[in-house]
Amino acid sequence: MTTQTGTRTRLYAIDNLRIVLTALVVAHHAALTYGNIPLWFYVEPAKDPSGILLDILVTVNQAFFMGFFFLISGFFTPGSHDRKGGRAFVRDRLIRLGIPLLAFLLLLRPLVNFGGYLALDLPYWQYYLASWDPGPMWFVEVLIVFALAYAAWRALLRPAQAELAPAPLRPLWIVAFVLGLAVVTFLWRFPVPTGTYVPVLGLPSPQFLPQYVSMFVLGCVAHRHGWFETLPARAGRIGLAAAGVASAVLLPAALLTTGATSQALMALWESAFAVSMIIGLTVLFRERHNRQGPRGRFLSDHAFTVYLIHPLVLVALGWALRWLEAPAVAKFAVLLALALPACWSVAYLVRSLPYAKRVL
Repeated sequence: MTTQTGTRTRLYAIDNLRIVLTALVVAHHAALTYGNIPLWFYVEPAKDPSGILLDILVTVNQAFFMGFFFLISGFFTPGSHDRKGGRAFVRDRLIRLGIPLLAFLLLLRPLVNFGGYLALDLPYWQYYLASWDPGPMWFVEVLIVFALAYAAWRALLRPAQAELAPAPLRPLWIVAFVLGLAVVTFLWRFPVPTGTYVPVLGLPSPQFLPQYVSMFVLGCVAHRHGWFETLPARAGRIGLAAAGVASAVLLPAALLTTGATSQALMALWESAFAVSMIIGLTVLFRERHNRQGPRGRFLSDHAFTVYLIHPLVLVALGWALRWLEAPAVAKFAVLLALALPACWSVAYLVRSLPYAKRVL
């Protein structure tokens, strides 16, 4: 099912994809809570081998899901700029992205980060500044930069130059994009290796910036060319199959080798897997999940708010489940089962506050 929004046809499939990706964000951070990668506000390092399964989930998720978010954001950017004009577009982005970012930094981060302060002997304001980190809102932080860059680029062009004629997405272009992204990612990771952390900005995965930038740009181009609507159905099947083949061949090879060879294979796997999954899921949702009822609209309307508040929910539930003695993967399942409905419930309450829907 589709509806007309201005001169474009709105795909409910994209809204439904945002729901799934938001749930994956919650799952990703729930896995960090109990796995062996201690990059979350509250962690209980795994004490059994099942933690490795959570690490695999984190690795696979990281390879594509945030890039997918940036692509979807890029897809909606040209239309928003067209409707509002440059100044209104920038003002809208600063309000709708900047206010939630500030809300997290000033209101939510002190709550989710308070557990670390309890073990220290220093004034809270010093701890607050020393531990400055936007958490998962780094995505919003980067998205503001991308939106401003897009607005600046549009300001340099005449309106006619911003338009691109509809054109089919050719398989050779996809292969070239995958190889190009893999090469750029491989080279980027010499100055920015995996594990690099950018203080203050709080970027947890700067090694993926080539993917994030290219996916945002690709989303903008896809909007102009109509690629979301015109990808053939067989592209979805091929994409999902290619993601499986890449994971079966390239990922083990990357893990079994060392040095530059391993880095090159990992960059190639991430690029091939991300592009294949994005194509596969996009077509799958367009063909089979391109409609929304009341429940779907509720989940979609509250997805961004869930992204904003889910750290508070996960950390609170993590503390509440400290008493539970169970394998890491079992605690992850319990946490996720509780967190998903709790996140959407809290998001509903937040959006019920006066004026909240103007921003969220």
